Amino acid sequence: MSGDLVAHLAGFARALRARGVGVGLSEEVDGAIALALVDLLDRDEVRCALRTAMKVRRDDWDVFDELFDAFWPGDNVGSDARKRPRPERAPSPPRGKTVRAMSPGESAPPGEGKNNDGDQPGYSPDAMLRKKPFDQCSARDLAEMERLLARLSLKLATRPSRRFVPTRGRGLVDLRRSFRRAVGTRGEFLSLAKRARAVEEPRLVLLCDTSGSMDPHSRFLLAFILSLKRVARRTEAFAFNTTLTRLTPWLAPGKIGITLDRLAAGVPDWSGGTRIGESLAAFVSRYQDRLVDPDTIVVILSDGLDRGDPEVLVHAMRAMRARARLVIWLNPLLGDARYEPTARGMQAALPYVDRLASAHNLESLERLVNFLAA
Repeated sequence: MSGDLVAHLAGFARALRARGVGVGLSEEVDGAIALALVDLLDRDEVRCALRTAMKVRRDDWDVFDELFDAFWPGDNVGSDARKRPRPERAPSPPRGKTVRAMSPGESAPPGEGKNNDGDQPGYSPDAMLRKKPFDQCSARDLAEMERLLARLSLKLATRPSRRFVPTRGRGLVDLRRSFRRAVGTRGEFLSLAKRARAVEEPRLVLLCDTSGSMDPHSRFLLAFILSLKRVARRTEAFAFNTTLTRLTPWLAPGKIGITLDRLAAGVPDWSGGTRIGESLAAFVSRYQDRLVDPDTIVVILSDGLDRGDPEVLVHAMRAMRARARLVIWLNPLLGDARYEPTARGMQAALPYVDRLASAHNLESLERLVNFLAA
C-alpha cells in the first residue's frame, strides 16, 4: 500500500479523534489492512470497510460519514486510486450521481442513466461479472473472479460471534473481571477489563457435484469452496459423482486455476455420471460422525439429476438433517425462472433441505454468504 494512502488514512483518523470518535492506533492499522483487501475504486466499499475495521460505534456514524465525504470526495480514494490503471472500466458517474444496474430484460425508464441522484456505486465490470451465469463464463472470467471470491469468503470468515471474549482494545467493560483485578490493587480500579465479540469461525461441510451435467458450473463452485477454505480453516470439502472424494487435503494455497486443474485430473469420474444418493450415503457412513455436529452447516451443490436409487438419497439426507445445524442445497438450475425441482433426486431430497437456493452466478453465492453471516 502506498505511503500516500497510509498518510491520508492517518489524517482521516486524526480528524475522527478531533470530533470525539474513539479511533486509536490499532484501529488505524486495522483500517490500513482493510484497504488492502477491498477495491479502492469502489467508494462505498471503502466506506463500509473502514467503518467496520475501525470499529466506529453506530452513534458516531454520522460524524464518520461527514468526514469520509470530506477526505474521499467523488470516486477517488487516495493517490493509489488515481495512479491505478483502469482497464475496461466504464466511466464513473458524475459526483453524487449513480447509474443503476438493470436486471436482465428490464428496460430503462425515461431519463434513466443521465442525472439520477444517489450514492450507490455505478455499473462496473465487477457488477457484470457478478451477474454473469457460470455456464457463460470463460477461464479468463474465473481468473478475474479470484479477487471477488476472496473478498466474499472473508466476509463469512470474519462474522462476529454472540460470544464475548477478553480484549485489550476497545470493547465493553467487564465488571466481574475488573473487580477481580482490583483485588490485587487494594480496591483501586487502575484499569478496566474489557470484552468484545469473538470472531466466529464457521463450521462448513461442502459437497460439490462434479458430474457431466454440472460441468459448466462445477469449476466456479469449486473455486468458491477453495476461497472459503483459505480463510475458514474448519471448512471441509468433498466432490462427488459416481463416487465420493474428500478434497480438503488437495486444497493447498496457490492459484485457483492450477488447483482446479489438479482436481479435475485427480478426482475419479470427473464430468462423468452421477449417483447422488450413494455418494451422500458414503459421506454419512465414513465422515459424518467426525465432521458434522449441531453447529455444522452442510451445503450440497448439485443440480439434483440423480441416476441412483431415490431411497438411498432419502436415507442419507435424513441422517444429515438429523445431525447438522442446517442443510442447504444450491442448485444452478434455479437461475432459470422456468425451472421446477421435479427431478427425482430433488424430489427425494427436498423434505430434508432447510434452504434451497440458486448457485448459477457469483451474485447467488453472495446471497448465500449473506444468509450464513446473518
